[in-house]
Amino acid sequence: MAVGKSAIGQQLAHQLRVPFVDTDAVVVAAHGSIADIFAGRGEHAFREIEARAVAKAIESAKVDPAIISLGGGAVLDSGTQQLLGECTVVYLECDAETVADRIARNTGRPLLQGDAMTRWEALFATRRPVYERLADIVMDVRSGSVAEIGLHLEERLLQHAALKEEVEK
Repeated sequence: MAVGKSAIGQQLAHQLRVPFVDTDAVVVAAHGSIADIFAGRGEHAFREIEARAVAKAIESAKVDPAIISLGGGAVLDSGTQQLLGECTVVYLECDAETVADRIARNTGRPLLQGDAMTRWEALFATRRPVYERLADIVMDVRSGSVAEIGLHLEERLLQHAALKEEVEK
């Protein structure tokens, strides 16, 4: 959460000339704000909606390759985890110090109500092992511009694809 998934994903999609899909934006467009979904229907309902949006994005990307940005908690769904096994997954690694300013500026995150940084650290502690397990590529995003990170990530993706191809031979 707040590590730059949308900005970096958009940059990478632009570089690779493929569509960019932000599953949070897809959910918002179809169902209203995430905060309103949480308030009116609860986190469980949001996670079900989110899982369907992720599944649809992954299915579409099988036909038309795309860069897909998932919400930070999307990977907690076991079905989503299985679908991600068919994808190249990038974990954008960051720390609390780096995201603190971003979180302070965005008070609309339902899971960060109250002491936002304490909540972020607790969520990250439970999610980090899942991120690490699912990731094909771990990308440190603590420094560098979005454009620099995008270029470095493109290089890493090319290396990963070449290695994957070599292993499959």
